[in-house]
Amino acid sequence: MRYLSNFVVRSVTANVAHRNLPGNAQCESRGRGEDELVTDKSVEARILVVDDEPTIVELLSVSLRFQGFEVATASGGAEGLDVARGFRPDAIILDVMMPGMDGFGLLRRLRADGVDAPVLFLTAKDALDDKITGLTLGADDYVTKPFSLEEVVTRLRVILRRAGRGVAPEQSARVKFADIELDDDTREVWKGGELVSLSPTEFTLLRYFMVNAGTVLSKPRILDHVWNYDFGGEVGVVESYVSYLRRKVDTGETPLIHTLRGVGYVMREPRQ
Repeated sequence: MRYLSNFVVRSVTANVAHRNLPGNAQCESRGRGEDELVTDKSVEARILVVDDEPTIVELLSVSLRFQGFEVATASGGAEGLDVARGFRPDAIILDVMMPGMDGFGLLRRLRADGVDAPVLFLTAKDALDDKITGLTLGADDYVTKPFSLEEVVTRLRVILRRAGRGVAPEQSARVKFADIELDDDTREVWKGGELVSLSPTEFTLLRYFMVNAGTVLSKPRILDHVWNYDFGGEVGVVESYVSYLRRKVDTGETPLIHTLRGVGYVMREPRQ
């Protein structure tokens, strides 16, 4: 596991466990177009993940399936070509540095075979020449390792939307939880219908709590998402900003943001 830190692995694994994936999905990669998650939601798009690192394939597969995608996997270029022909993906997440047929070679073969699905390169190569090569061959975007799963999913949806593929989920710019509402476009927040003034960092922290309501968030995990720090960051800043946030939006008789000592924080509805 050369490119994902233990922090990222623990964060993703904990997130999956806390959210109780539909169908009791396990963190395993099946490949060949077999979809682990059976849900009542329509599939947003069919995604092929090609990477020779099992841990990366596993984490991407679990995350993408939870987001509503159907996923097929392959561990190398030759297998990826074979899977793509049968699976007919709407988009492909493709590693460059693989033994045998590398990502560039696979992309050439895919385009020669008439597979025009948009491609997101996911690789440790961050030199400008490598990026130009990938984009010249027909890749649609490029993310370097180590990567954020959130960034990968966001970029994936962008290239799907540009290509007019997949089923775009109906998404509102507004996020609501209890009597708190925020607008991603205007960066405004309301508590009980009244406008609340938040700093950019407070807004980002509140949004992270709201979209992860019911999930226990550790201080290092919050640092990584809100401040882009790893474990070397000072967790005291999290405590300070949670305190600021509580004074502004968590002013009811029953708190929404709860402290779990020695663990972190969780936002949840007041129990009836």
